Amino acid sequence: MRYQVTHHTVYDYDHPVAGSHHLLRLTPRARSGQQTAAHRFQIDPAPAIVESRADYFGNTTTFVTLEVAHERLKVTAIALIDVTRRNLPNPTDTPAWETIRDRCRQTQGDLEARAASEFVFRSPLAPVRPEFLAYASLSFPRQRPTLAAAADLMKRIHTEFKFDTRATTVTTPVEQVLRQRRGVCQDFAQFQIACLRSLGLPARYVSGYLETLPPSGQTKLVGADASHAWLQVWCGDLGWVDLDPTNNVLPNERHITLAWGRDFGDVSPLRGVLVGSGRHRLKVGVDVVSVPENGEVKREA
Repeated sequence: MRYQVTHHTVYDYDHPVAGSHHLLRLTPRARSGQQTAAHRFQIDPAPAIVESRADYFGNTTTFVTLEVAHERLKVTAIALIDVTRRNLPNPTDTPAWETIRDRCRQTQGDLEARAASEFVFRSPLAPVRPEFLAYASLSFPRQRPTLAAAADLMKRIHTEFKFDTRATTVTTPVEQVLRQRRGVCQDFAQFQIACLRSLGLPARYVSGYLETLPPSGQTKLVGADASHAWLQVWCGDLGWVDLDPTNNVLPNERHITLAWGRDFGDVSPLRGVLVGSGRHRLKVGVDVVSVPENGEVKREA
């Protein structure tokens, strides 16, 4: 599949902003089954500085400085991304979860386990707590294969938690998500990560997009898509495997990976520091559209 992803972000400020600095994580990652054919930004007002580099986790991070006064900031990221279907492992063929846990505890000379073990530890938005261990343990009896157990945990979250866009914000702690059993994709991903880490298993947060399809007979609405979030669990020699608790699926060619890290704080699409005061209003719109294989990035008005 080839997708064109257009991600619009607009900030409207109550008072003019004299200048600002921003970090953008809006460049899709290169990974197995995914390559970016083209990518560009449209930023208004025009920035004085635009610099890109890879962050600690290998995500492309773009630093932008605006030196002119402005009451609106508009950032549009447009990408053409080729996604091919990956061969997913049989969940029952993965090592027992205790084997993965112990391998991450004894990393001497094991470079892959050492790298994965960084994602065992708590992070600001995905802590390690007894209540998460208790919830996860129902899916992780002794010697159950890692991916089979993680997929069962994913299914339970999908079944027992209700998708509710008004129940949480980006700062809602996962302890509250567990209590109220409501949230959005970010909450479900971070909750499952917290559960896996509480068991001693490596898990990391993934931001990206999901191709959505309109109801039969209806036209897909412009801007109807949104950013999406899921997670990955490390399965030893099989590497990292994606899980989407919001939809209870192992992601494949309809999921487009943007970035990954310990939790949402590491992969926030856009954050910044402003010189000015007052409130702002944020609007975000995303379009994920399949295009011909030889398609080119369309120009925005």
